[in-house]
Amino acid sequence: MPATSRSSSADPAPLDDPAGTLLALDFDGTLAHIVADPTEAFAHPDSIRALGRLGHHLGTIAIITGRPVTQALELGGFASIDGLEQLVIFGQYGAERWNAADQDADDLDPRGSERVETIDRLAERLPALLAQHGAEGAYVEDKGLALAVHTRGLGADVVKRLHAPLAEVAGEMGLTLEPGRQVLEMRFSGADKGEALRTIVAETTPRTVVFAGDDLGDLPAYDAVDDLRAEGLRGVLICSASAEQDALVARADAVLDGPDAIATWLTAWADQLDA
Repeated sequence: MPATSRSSSADPAPLDDPAGTLLALDFDGTLAHIVADPTEAFAHPDSIRALGRLGHHLGTIAIITGRPVTQALELGGFASIDGLEQLVIFGQYGAERWNAADQDADDLDPRGSERVETIDRLAERLPALLAQHGAEGAYVEDKGLALAVHTRGLGADVVKRLHAPLAEVAGEMGLTLEPGRQVLEMRFSGADKGEALRTIVAETTPRTVVFAGDDLGDLPAYDAVDDLRAEGLRGVLICSASAEQDALVARADAVLDGPDAIATWLTAWADQLDA
């Protein structure tokens, strides 16, 4: 899908009030390419450099991801970037939080909790269930508070075939099934990217909120931006587009062609603010 921009009164790179701007971004599919092995999904280096530059201008930068914070830190390298000393990362859809200012995190090690015991029981059941539905080759990612079944490389029909049985077993264990790009994630409800975005907005009181995402899990953040617009804030929605998912396209103010185009956009924004 080629990079494009949808007609909008919102500037996809607002320049007039950088100190009053909150920039929030998804990780996978936005800052990092989707790859078969999620442990190899490193953030685009140009995006990371641009975020460091933007950090000297913008009021707040936040990463809101379905990944655990520890993975986002490892794959993004954010902790060592000049300009990101005030970065906030919300992991597992907001169930975890890391603040660069104090290197502190809330609930980063959930092992031993009742919720993790539920995830462990689910992990024990999954191999037989996947084999029953011809998906033995699926990669199961343990996020501590969630399990993600990755089907990339197994055929587009596999994720569709697994949806109903995984939804059933997730429901039995009190979990929510979150579909994504060739992945089905089973997690606890109660945390979503919209709530995480509202949290950081309440804390930082920006005048402009920019959010960039690529997949169904980003829809709650899109909803949050729409709500904030209704409350009088300026909102800008960016879609990191792919051939696999178009749910965000019609709602976005700017549609960019994946993480490479996101990196170009961030770099151009930093160039304009540095000028």
